[in-house]
Amino acid sequence: MAKNGTDDLNNVVHDHLHIPAADKLAATAIHKPRILLLYGSLRARSYSRFLAMEAARLLEHFGAETKIYDPHGLPLPDDVPETHPKVQELRELAAWSEGQVWCSPERHGAMSGVMKSQIDWIPLSTGAIRPTQGKTLAVMQVSGGSQSFNAVNQMRVLGRWMRMITIPNQSSVAKAFNEFDEDGRMKPSSYYDRVVDVMEELVKFTLLTRDRAAYLVDRYSERKESAEELSRRVNLSLAAGNGARKT
Repeated sequence: MAKNGTDDLNNVVHDHLHIPAADKLAATAIHKPRILLLYGSLRARSYSRFLAMEAARLLEHFGAETKIYDPHGLPLPDDVPETHPKVQELRELAAWSEGQVWCSPERHGAMSGVMKSQIDWIPLSTGAIRPTQGKTLAVMQVSGGSQSFNAVNQMRVLGRWMRMITIPNQSSVAKAFNEFDEDGRMKPSSYYDRVVDVMEELVKFTLLTRDRAAYLVDRYSERKESAEELSRRVNLSLAAGNGARKT
């Protein structure tokens, strides 16, 4: 006879197997969504920077607070201690943010080294804190030639690795040199319309998930592992104490 319910879950630790509950998904924050924007080029006329600035204007119109990180002066990962001022600035902004926008040029069929360096300097964990886990992410790229999705696809992989909630929509601007005027403002086009779509969607997902991020990414395996580690520490402490009393 087939077993039903929890009787058939012999491999789990039931104390750490939580049932998803709608009442844990209530929103409470009233401040503006905090969005950090990263771009991937150091050129004076950087189309990824121009696109990030257009995105920031749209985000602010949609009610968000934005900050754009300037990667000039950021050393290569592991070339300097993490106490370097540009590293600390980036990490503080990452911690401040509730959502992020990553915008890279495509170079040699991939995201730029400038973009990857910024992401690599953001740690997966700081003590018990994961600086990016549960934050929303939108990815965009600019290309010098025909439309491509290599950079955004790579950034999606990185976003998943950083445990971020990467929104479904994305932007890829082909022949970017044709899409911005002399002042660096984006011209009207279907590419611009897509950027509007992406930023609108990012704000919606951020409002939807920011108060719920800790709950949404709370995992059985990590709860179980933490409990086991705690048990080991307690048992070791008790054993040490008993040994001390015997001597």
